[in-house]
Amino acid sequence: MHIDKEIDTSGLNCPLPILKAKKALSELESGQVLKVIATDSGSLRDFQAFAKQTGNELLEQQTLGAEFIHVLRRR
Repeated sequence: MHIDKEIDTSGLNCPLPILKAKKALSELESGQVLKVIATDSGSLRDFQAFAKQTGNELLEQQTLGAEFIHVLRRR
């Protein structure tokens, strides 16, 4: 999968990973893909809700050790 931008929000707790993702998405063109690395376990449900509310597409979520990976496509 082609990733256009990646941000690392490790160590940040809600709502900071979402806020940083929102800012990063605003810098992308429609259809581009953002990968977010987070360590907050609550980010799994936060990004699901964020995608529903904003209309951005949540392409993938995975857990790798202590990291939670979220991949979104900008609407």
